[in-house]
Amino acid sequence: MFLHCHSWFSLGWGTLSPERLVALAAAQGASWLALTDIHNTSAWLPFHQAARAAGLHPVSGIDFRAGHQVLYIGLAQSNRGWSRLCQLLTRHTRDGEALPRRAPELEDVFFVYPWRAPHTPSLDSLRPDEWLGVPPEDVARLAAAPAAFQTRCVAWHSVSFADAGEAMLHQALRAIALRTLVGRLPAEACARPHHHLMPVEHLVQRYARFPTVLANTEKLAAACHTDPQAGIPKNRRSFTGDPQADARLLEKLCREGLAERYGPDNTAALARLEKELNIIHQMGFCTYFLINWDIVNYARHRGFSHVGRGSGGNSLAAYCLRITDIEPLALHLFFERFINPHRSSPPDFDLDFSWKERDAVTDYILKRYGPDHTALLAAYNTYQPRQCLRELGRAFGLPSAEIVRLQERPCPADWPDNAPEKRILALARRLQDMPHHLGIHAGGIVIAEAPLWHHTALEMPPKGFPITQFDMYVAEDLGFYKYDILSQRGLGHIRDAVALIRREGHAPPDFSRMQSYFEDPLLNDMLARGDTVGCFYIESPAMRQLLRKLRCRDYPTLVAASSIIRPGVARSGMMQEYVRRHLKLPPRLPAHPVMQHLMPETYGIMVYQEDVLRVAHAFAGLGLAEADILRRGMSGKFRSRTEFERVRRAFWEGACRQGHAESDIAEVWRQIESFSGYSFSKAHSASFAVESYQSLYLKAYHPLPFILAVLNNFGGFYDTWYYLLEARRLGAVVEAPDINRGSWLSTLHAPHQIVLGFIHVKGLEAGLAERLETERQKNGPYRSLADFLDRTACPPEAAELLIRVGAFRHLEPCRPRLLWEAALAATQRPTRGQALLIQAAGPPENYLPGLAEDPRELFADQWQLLGFPLCSPFSFAVSSCPRCVAAAELSAAAGHQVCITGWLVCTKDTRTVKGEAMAFGTWVDAAGDTFDTVHFPPALARHPFRGQGLYHLWGLVQEEFGVCSLEVHRMERLPLAVSLPYMPESPGKGAF
Repeated sequence: MFLHCHSWFSLGWGTLSPERLVALAAAQGASWLALTDIHNTSAWLPFHQAARAAGLHPVSGIDFRAGHQVLYIGLAQSNRGWSRLCQLLTRHTRDGEALPRRAPELEDVFFVYPWRAPHTPSLDSLRPDEWLGVPPEDVARLAAAPAAFQTRCVAWHSVSFADAGEAMLHQALRAIALRTLVGRLPAEACARPHHHLMPVEHLVQRYARFPTVLANTEKLAAACHTDPQAGIPKNRRSFTGDPQADARLLEKLCREGLAERYGPDNTAALARLEKELNIIHQMGFCTYFLINWDIVNYARHRGFSHVGRGSGGNSLAAYCLRITDIEPLALHLFFERFINPHRSSPPDFDLDFSWKERDAVTDYILKRYGPDHTALLAAYNTYQPRQCLRELGRAFGLPSAEIVRLQERPCPADWPDNAPEKRILALARRLQDMPHHLGIHAGGIVIAEAPLWHHTALEMPPKGFPITQFDMYVAEDLGFYKYDILSQRGLGHIRDAVALIRREGHAPPDFSRMQSYFEDPLLNDMLARGDTVGCFYIESPAMRQLLRKLRCRDYPTLVAASSIIRPGVARSGMMQEYVRRHLKLPPRLPAHPVMQHLMPETYGIMVYQEDVLRVAHAFAGLGLAEADILRRGMSGKFRSRTEFERVRRAFWEGACRQGHAESDIAEVWRQIESFSGYSFSKAHSASFAVESYQSLYLKAYHPLPFILAVLNNFGGFYDTWYYLLEARRLGAVVEAPDINRGSWLSTLHAPHQIVLGFIHVKGLEAGLAERLETERQKNGPYRSLADFLDRTACPPEAAELLIRVGAFRHLEPCRPRLLWEAALAATQRPTRGQALLIQAAGPPENYLPGLAEDPRELFADQWQLLGFPLCSPFSFAVSSCPRCVAAAELSAAAGHQVCITGWLVCTKDTRTVKGEAMAFGTWVDAAGDTFDTVHFPPALARHPFRGQGLYHLWGLVQEEFGVCSLEVHRMERLPLAVSLPYMPESPGKGAF
């Protein structure tokens, strides 16, 4: 009887998940249920799965609206009808077409109009596929209608929330969606209070006088049969138009690539390739490989760099096709981790491109394979705890300060029972994890054989690429292959650094053959020292410490380090054990013989995702299909599913049958379980390590182009000021933005000067920066402030920003004098539309009193406008500690209590196994040297971080594997002898 139901995918309207909606409807005695979300098809598959599990007949539909007005609902009689509904909605949500007021005649679709709505067709104009929906509150009016009228009516009871008590949550959602107060919501913008589930027998009773209406309703529901997992093939079936031709083309390309990669006579590589090609062909993945090859081939012809990573790096065929640059034979990569005959899930490649080039690749894919057949995957952006409180606080009219207080202290004991805050907290708990809007997956694309509207409606978000309305998990359950087209800043800075090297007249590096770079002693010395700031993936404080502890001097060790730094290995407690075994120190935990035999190169420790597969297969005797389910569960994809729980039990039972002791099984399972959501495949780690070596080479041999490229690509681990500190360490002279030498981005000037770009000046518009640069290139350098103002028509506010940041220092070093001149020029400037008839004479030469530059004001201005000063904050410290040591002296003080002064670089918050807050800190001292600290719960509770700034720290110098850190017992932030306009409350922006 529920013909018009909404789930929470009626975004900003419904309150029920599809699963909860089905469960509640079944409890009310329903035998069937129609889900008609508002302009949304996200729940099609989960709704069907839940309905069938509950024994209900699912009816699929869409609620079409114009503003708040329901135009009609469409109910699909078949999968064909569903595709027609999705196509109609796509024209609206993707193409921007207005919905027709009268439903079009669509094959296998019923349309139901709300009775008595102004746009509803008259009885005599209804088509056979059109019906009138009569809500329960209007049933009495049917008595006055002619009998023929009832033959075209169905029962229309709308459901948007569970019960009357959930109506307030619905109203809160509406207020959030409409950006208004709950008390100001117009009635037509909300569901009615009775639009909730109720016993079916009550509904039948309401329509009892009109059995024809009830019969029509049952007839419509019974005529609707859709199945999301049946019907037409999901994925593109052929690259060339013929699957057999695909297989031949793939083999040809792979054999050509094999000869290029290995030469003509490598029998081991040939045997591996033939084995892979047989499995790829057997499992029907030839087209998938060729499409990935096509994407990479297009990028290569455009001059775009890419990195192929993920489990796809285990494939020799992918290496021969140059989809990846990971040599699988040398690294002993396990092809079955990527594809095996027992693996039910599709394979995956992760293709990384520069963040500046990824959109061009995406655009190519959409055009090459058709905009109706290709789309990015959606992601369900859900309400998070603080967001719930913020949005609900606004909806109920709380002042901003009260909302912040509520977020910081959500449960004060002194609130009265009727306090609005208590209502907000109660609603927030129910709102949390509901979908807020459809976002865009990080890079997942689907390419379908038939138009995607057979499965989903498409939307066009502001980014300009169409998205599906289902996410990656639904796509996988439906059987779609996902093409991951991702972006990263690391490739951007490598590309830009190589371009700068070319511009300087040097030969660029050839990164197509990496072996010589892996063997370069200079690069390996940098790794061992942890001299990796700016280098992709290996620049974080934790990674730099790990490299130093491992004495990492080769590519295989870096590959392992790239994975063991992940929380999975660290959580299992095996990171330290790995370092001990790598350094040939006595192990604290002897390796189990089976583990040592399976993973000799990692000393019997699980480091990679495929290690889980190996251990499950050999240690517990699981088949490869079950082992792969376990491996996927460890990557977080099936963590909450019964399938994963079944395999967990199978692991224990299998390990017992293999004769292992229960204590050994428990320890191995503990290590497996710690991988949850965090482990890398070995190919993934190997791909990252290749890119890390490329960054290392550029830093070692072309340091200034490298660090400039890092600055201009942003997005590194650290803030800009720390990279400027590294630039100085590499020999650069860093200067503020300059009106005659600067550009929007930072630039390199001979012999070793870096001039910061105007992009760093807060409040300065990109258009103005572009205009002043264009004018300078056209008519020469600016000769004075007056010349600059005359030629650029720079607004007074922007001129003040440029003066304060020091951009005119080479024309006039005294900023106060320039500020006076700019203020005077602003008063003499003609108003808009008015011309100067007579050129005013310039001011007298000495018209201003003597003005002097104050270093403290420059420090404060740079802090405010750049986010960091360009001089050392240590020179502005009010107090100093004569007994403080330097960072370079910590190793000599191991085991002793010391005091040190440092500027906070960044922090990492974490929790102990008991759930207590602790933290790690990274700092620089007055010499610019970096040191690290650890803050255990008692010390952190007594001496918390108090934002960015200069600190005295007291503590014990600890040494582990030759790497020192300070265990902080006391910490005190120091005042500075300068008035700062803004001081961040959390580490992020800094100094130098």
